[in-house]
Amino acid sequence: MKFPISSITIAALAFVIPWQARAETVASPRELSQLTLEAAEKLLQERNPGLLASRRVVEAAQATTQGAGARPNPTLSLNSTSINPARGLGAGSVADKRADSTLRIDQTIERGGKRDLRIAVATRAEQAAREDFADTARQQKQALAGAYYDLKLAQDKVKLAQENATLFDQTLDAAMKRQKAGDLSATDVARIRVDALRARNDAEQTVNDKVHTQLALASILHVEPEAFRLTAADTWPPATALPREPTVDELIVQRPDVRAAQSRLAAAAANRELARSQRTRDVTVGVQYEHFPPDGGNTWGVGISVPLFWGNDFSADIRRAEVDKDSAADALERARAIALNDIARARADLQAAMEKLARYGESILPAGERSLDGAEFAFNHGALPVLDLLDARRTYRALQIEALNAHADHGKALAAWRAATSTE
Repeated sequence: MKFPISSITIAALAFVIPWQARAETVASPRELSQLTLEAAEKLLQERNPGLLASRRVVEAAQATTQGAGARPNPTLSLNSTSINPARGLGAGSVADKRADSTLRIDQTIERGGKRDLRIAVATRAEQAAREDFADTARQQKQALAGAYYDLKLAQDKVKLAQENATLFDQTLDAAMKRQKAGDLSATDVARIRVDALRARNDAEQTVNDKVHTQLALASILHVEPEAFRLTAADTWPPATALPREPTVDELIVQRPDVRAAQSRLAAAAANRELARSQRTRDVTVGVQYEHFPPDGGNTWGVGISVPLFWGNDFSADIRRAEVDKDSAADALERARAIALNDIARARADLQAAMEKLARYGESILPAGERSLDGAEFAFNHGALPVLDLLDARRTYRALQIEALNAHADHGKALAAWRAATSTE
């Protein structure tokens, strides 16, 4: 039995359809209507705004690394001196004017390994940006799995609610016939009718819940115009034993967020050395050509200059770099603690979810089904009151919903475990 789309669904459609008409199709309708988690992860890599922004940060870091190796540019200068306003510049060409002209080029030579240290700082920062991208992908994949299993749960609840509503409609039809035959009271029929109406309301609500999960998944994949095409096609992941993984210490070291913190610590250490290298004086050498008309002739000259650290010995810069290094070391310790906590919590959650799912599959649902079958048989043979039958149905439906929630919790816990132990 099919149910009409609710007012909430209509409002959502009214919001999305005009956008959908203007937007380009981001994937084939068949792919979106039979979306697997693997296909969703590919869309995530291509379209997720968070990943795209993180990728831009990596590109900017690459440009910074490229610029870090650049050497100082030479400086070209042209000066004219000895100009006497009273005598004027004199006649003739520019070269014959009464003015001393100097053409000079200066080149700064960096000392103290500044260029190599700049490259080291930029390279470590670029590596940290790459690890940040990997960590963003890790977190977004976990969020995607959660939204995907929410949609899968909503779909199964819609199916279950519609089956339940159809069953109550059939029961109501049979009860009305029994009432006409004098086999069932009007009060019992009224009770069945109330439950049938409640079942329809429940079915309507599950449709609205499904709309919300479609919109949430579409937002992560950035396919909002195609939200109402999304259908989770995968089955629930099986409850298998926890996979054998490296030791916790090995997992922590390999986590992208921890690797990013390590790269930032290395960058901070290199930046501290770069700050210290400022106390090594750079040397600027210059070559000049001088022209003295009309009879002074042409001469060449060379020069050298070094800075004098009379006003600034770079103590503040060095101290700031040391503080930044200490902060980076603290951040690394926090990242390790967070990783340890994530792994421990994810393992405990996954173990509990697997045990809960196993109990529903092996014991709770089969027992509930046997109890409902017995109640249906007894009612059909006049040995059970209608209230007891309705209670038995409500109890079994609640068990079915709990079992679906257990599947969703297990899927999310598995995704959280994979994210917590990710080394990509």
